[in-house]
Amino acid sequence: MIQQRYISASGKTGVIHRAVPAPFTSALIVFVLISWSVSAAPAGEKQDRVNAVAQIRSVLRAQQDAWNRGGIDAFMNGYAHSRSTIFVSEDTVRRGWETVRARYRKKYSDRAKMGLLTFSDLEITTLSSDAAVALGRWKLKRAQDQPHGRFTLIFRRLPEGWRIVHDHTSAAK
Repeated sequence: MIQQRYISASGKTGVIHRAVPAPFTSALIVFVLISWSVSAAPAGEKQDRVNAVAQIRSVLRAQQDAWNRGGIDAFMNGYAHSRSTIFVSEDTVRRGWETVRARYRKKYSDRAKMGLLTFSDLEITTLSSDAAVALGRWKLKRAQDQPHGRFTLIFRRLPEGWRIVHDHTSAAK
């Protein structure tokens, strides 16, 4: 029932009672439930996502800084130290933290080959409380060239913090 107040031309007030049509009632209930569920995400959950994004940015910043100091081992701290860690590039899949580290050490055997690394255009999306994906650009500034490209990283929240478990990196041609 809908109650509608009115004032007559003579100044009298009253209330009219009307039945609400069933489709309107159903639509109203659906609207209220959807509105409630959309706004019902707990503030704590939103803050957790903000914190996760900040922590992942911190991991990437630490990797960039370590690289620019010539520290491949410190750079590798951003990866999960696991045999299931995956790195994909150059049409090759490498499995395991040790294998990934060996690839970096071989390909970037001295500071000149390492150059200065910059990550940019980061887009980090949390997938759950313990998983996220990061999309971005990488660029090396070296004396003879400036290779660059894109990466997609899957992060997992581990006891030691957010770590890369899957890295797919490509170089621009």
